[in-house]
Amino acid sequence: MTRRASGTFDVKLNPLPAYNSEAAGLSRMSIDKQFHGGLEATSKGEMLSAMGTISGSAGYVAIERVTGTLDGRRGGFVLQHNATMDRGTPSLNIIVVPDSGTGDLARLSGSMKIIIADGRHSYEFDYSLAQEQNDGAAA
Repeated sequence: MTRRASGTFDVKLNPLPAYNSEAAGLSRMSIDKQFHGGLEATSKGEMLSAMGTISGSAGYVAIERVTGTLDGRRGGFVLQHNATMDRGTPSLNIIVVPDSGTGDLARLSGSMKIIIADGRHSYEFDYSLAQEQNDGAAA
C-alpha cells in the first residue's frame, strides 16, 4: 500500500571546498534539513552542482541520510536527488535508495516531491514498506 506523508522542512546549505577548483561553474555544498509533519526527522548530506553557460540552466545531484520518524515509525533511509533546470524549466527526481532503510523503515521505498512557495519549503513523500505488503498477503 502506498502512503503519503507531507509537511514542511527547513534547509541550510553551506559551501564546501570544491574537489575540482579549476572547473568553472562546479560547486559542492553540505545539506542540513529539519523535516516537520508526517516525517519528523533530520537529514545531513552533500550536493554537487553545475551551472550552465545560459542563464537558468543548471543541474545538481545529492545524497542525504534521513533519521527520525515517518508516520510514527522510527528509523532512517537515504534520499538520492537528481535535478536539472533547462533554461528555467525544472525537473527534479528524489527517490529512496533501495535497501537503505533501517529500524522500522527497513524495506522502505518511495519518492519525494519538493514544493517551494512564498519562500517556504514543503514536501510530499509517497512511500511504501515491503513488510506491509507481505503482512497483507499472509492475511
